[in-house]
Amino acid sequence: MRILVIGSGGREHALAWKLASSPHTTELFCAPGNARIGEFATRLPANVNDPIVLASLAESIGAHLTVIGPEAPLVAGVAEAFRARGLRLVGPSSAAARLEGSKIFAKEFTTRHSMPTARFVACDSPENAREALRKEFQFPVVVKADGLAAGKGVRIANDQAEFDAAINEMLVERVFGEAGSRLLLEECLVGREASVMIFTDGRDYKTIVPAQDYKRVYDDDQGPNTGGMGSFSTPGLIDDATLARIKREMIEPTLEGMDSEGNPFAGVLYFGLMLTSEGPKLIEYNARLGDPETQAVLVRLDDDLVEIFDAVIDGHIASTTIDWSNDSSVCLVAASGGYPGEFEKGKLITGLEAASSVEGVVVFHAGTQRDEQGNYLTAGGRVLGVTARANTLGNARARAYEAMSKISFDGMHYRSDIAV
Repeated sequence: MRILVIGSGGREHALAWKLASSPHTTELFCAPGNARIGEFATRLPANVNDPIVLASLAESIGAHLTVIGPEAPLVAGVAEAFRARGLRLVGPSSAAARLEGSKIFAKEFTTRHSMPTARFVACDSPENAREALRKEFQFPVVVKADGLAAGKGVRIANDQAEFDAAINEMLVERVFGEAGSRLLLEECLVGREASVMIFTDGRDYKTIVPAQDYKRVYDDDQGPNTGGMGSFSTPGLIDDATLARIKREMIEPTLEGMDSEGNPFAGVLYFGLMLTSEGPKLIEYNARLGDPETQAVLVRLDDDLVEIFDAVIDGHIASTTIDWSNDSSVCLVAASGGYPGEFEKGKLITGLEAASSVEGVVVFHAGTQRDEQGNYLTAGGRVLGVTARANTLGNARARAYEAMSKISFDGMHYRSDIAV
């Protein structure tokens, strides 16, 4: 099979890495990919936010299967463009992808279908937001841009000054463009975060092993939100009773609700959760695999990802068995200095070969490029995802940090408390 992966980050490297291991894969393409992906797949230039361009690209190379990594093309309607040409693609329709494309839509959907979630109010002006704060919330309060903001459109305001700064940034300065033209205020839930993703054909589903993500840029959950600074996955991360409750109260009502509203969701659906003292509550949806959770869970997948994606497209996921390892995994993100704010690119990266030689370690590239001499350089905010698998969580963590200690570039920083 000729397989096309859309995207350029660490998630896409992990997808391409896993798809390349399938005996069904004869040729692998990635648009636009990154420097490391280009060593084992053909990179193709493309505007990944243009559904027609992507459909034409897949058609031109005779792709038998296309896998979408990022959210923007899904929200833009890439699934419709592909299906109009009879092309096979893993990903939901734009109507179904609104679960991620609009946080307000998603919260109103959870209300319609009686799912446990944080209290919320939708606002479209600073005055509305301040009035909602006064009437409905106490500090801390969560402020979220309604639309897509690359994982950075969330602020936790601990006092009035931080609240005013957040709503001014989104509604007045329009830091996130149209994505911040409306915003959501939510009560700040307390508990442990967890991520549960599923493969679904729109009716049935299979769960992916749970993971935990770390959004804040610094240790001890300090600093601004990022696209994710690390993750881990281990057996027992969510106990059986809680996982059964998540399925009963969130996963199944979501699939049934989307179907009943005429927008069945087929693809990979992500549930961002807070495990509170009152039980699990839904924080957010993603209409695709999470990043960096993908890196952590795919190294635990002891099965053929091509066959799983075929089952999603063909409606056979219920009869598909998926083998997950009982090992644990840890992914550490090496970020550029200044991320998630302004950062410089083009910094020389050293130690990649030494890091990759550590047992059980795969170094996934998220933002890299190569110079004329073949050296790897930084090319993004999140640069690398150093991922380790081992028989225990402690051993996986030790391997990941050992590998990370061998890597260096100017301004590099990473969290030291992942999977503690």
